[in-house]
Amino acid sequence: MEKRLYKNPDNKVIGGVCSGLAEYFNMDPTIMRIIFLILFFGFGTGVLIYLILWIVMPEKPKVIQ
Repeated sequence: MEKRLYKNPDNKVIGGVCSGLAEYFNMDPTIMRIIFLILFFGFGTGVLIYLILWIVMPEKPKVIQ
């Protein structure tokens, strides 16, 4: 199965970007959120990167069982 990058609507806080990235890289979503906070407060780029990813990343399709 091919690995795809999606926003995760099931574990989102704002837009699902951090949880989608965490799922893609097999990490805890909290760690990814901390990374974005460091980018925001340390370098000032976290919000810009988040907004771009929020617009560009597709939402994860719903699985109907």
